[in-house]
Amino acid sequence: MTTNDHLTIIGAGLAGVEAAWQAAGSGVRVRLIEMKPVKFSPAHSMEGFAELVCSNSLKAERVESAAGLLKAEMRRLGSICVDAAYRCRVPAGGALAVDRDEFSAVITEKIKNHPNIEIINAECRKIPDGVCVIAAGPLASEGMMEALTGLIPDGYLSFYDAAAPIVSSDSIDMDCAFCQSRYDRGDENDYINCPMNKEQYEAFYTGLVNAERAVLHDMDKVYEGCMPVEVLAKRGQDTLRFGPLKPVGLRDPKTGHRPWAVVQLRRENKAGTLYNLVGFQTNLKFSEQKRVFSMIPALRNAEFVRYGVMHRNTFLNSPGLLGEGQCLKSDKNIFFAGQITGVEGYMESAASGIMAGINAVRRLRGEPLFTLPDFTMIGALIGYTLEENSDFQPMGANFGILPKLDRHIRDKKERYAALAARSLEYFDTLDKKEI
Repeated sequence: MTTNDHLTIIGAGLAGVEAAWQAAGSGVRVRLIEMKPVKFSPAHSMEGFAELVCSNSLKAERVESAAGLLKAEMRRLGSICVDAAYRCRVPAGGALAVDRDEFSAVITEKIKNHPNIEIINAECRKIPDGVCVIAAGPLASEGMMEALTGLIPDGYLSFYDAAAPIVSSDSIDMDCAFCQSRYDRGDENDYINCPMNKEQYEAFYTGLVNAERAVLHDMDKVYEGCMPVEVLAKRGQDTLRFGPLKPVGLRDPKTGHRPWAVVQLRRENKAGTLYNLVGFQTNLKFSEQKRVFSMIPALRNAEFVRYGVMHRNTFLNSPGLLGEGQCLKSDKNIFFAGQITGVEGYMESAASGIMAGINAVRRLRGEPLFTLPDFTMIGALIGYTLEENSDFQPMGANFGILPKLDRHIRDKKERYAALAARSLEYFDTLDKKEI
């Protein structure tokens, strides 16, 4: 084989198998490099492809949910992972959960038996020539990381993830909040401020320091300079008031006074549909984050589109590094897919792999790249990873990243159903020849 008549894919996780399946199905010869079983990451133990290392749930199934819409879109694009999930499903209420061993076995068999796919079991320590897709995952091997370090400029590769929660703007109670930048520096809409009086703060503080934390695995325990907000709080009752919750430079227009404490929310995307809790890196259990952070008056009914996390996660600063189609701006033959691009979750990684596989084939053939509109979940998710962001952190599927409807629907379920219908209508009219 010469470098211009085949496609190389590194990694046989969910993103890698989706990219390989798309490419092979289009008639392109694929070399899929997977280091298992020669070498395993700290989180992997199965020899098969598409190993689910944590939960066996692929989240909600109904299309009126963000996770359900994502899977419905993927199914319309011929996803190997979604197809396998329905073949291997186990009872899980409204969620799509799978027998993880069977799920991996089904996908592995299909990939290995495809006549256009050649499997190479080895650790990849060098970026191959020609068009390739790097789907090495958040726990890439040492050799792969060395190769990436030589390829990626300083400051564009993050090795540990300490992310604050994100809420949807529609769910913030603005009767209990106000827009203002500290000392009136910058645009007043840069931040939403959630004030607390002394009584409210003390109740919140008590709830925070007594909340239950998630268990960290050994490979996750490196957080110099990324202290969880609950740990900082235990240094003293006023520590937060002189830190991330300091009220100086702010005045609540409703009272005319400086609040006792203020939680600032910073815009997460250009559309202003998502806001993150500034300084709230946390290792609390998700249920505890919901309970404790909802004690903040302006967030009493907040919809958390992503909870705070602290775990090892290698990811690119994709907005500054990647361009259209998830390829490197500096080398358009190199595509990235999966969690390493900054998408968070099983199906999100797989969806990223679908799009990378489609576009790598198009690059190989000299054709224009294929993109999905931002009102689809896949299009919005990938768009999020490419949109300029000074504090980029991984993101999973949620309705907050979709552009708003052209009409206001107050009821959340009805609004989500309309958002899903808008996306699926596009897919149902999509000419498969366009892909």
